[in-house]
Amino acid sequence: MSRDSVRVHNGFKTKHSFPFELISDPDESLCKLFDVIKLKKLYGKEYMGIERSTFLINTDGVLVQEWRKVKVKEHVAEVLASATAL
Repeated sequence: MSRDSVRVHNGFKTKHSFPFELISDPDESLCKLFDVIKLKKLYGKEYMGIERSTFLINTDGVLVQEWRKVKVKEHVAEVLASATAL
């Protein structure tokens, strides 16, 4: 999920051959619900941006685990292990 448009998501999905849909949230309603809009700094300037996070939701729609301030490199294996354990 991100604030990117559906068109941008579709391009990203195609580029990476994702077998699932991506959620477009241009009005930030879901981002706010998941509390991922945070004050960030880049080159000394402050702005409101999305804190990269992962949420694992089971088949009953229950949030079972969350990761905040994600670093992608080590993250994939950890999430896959948690999802497999469900």
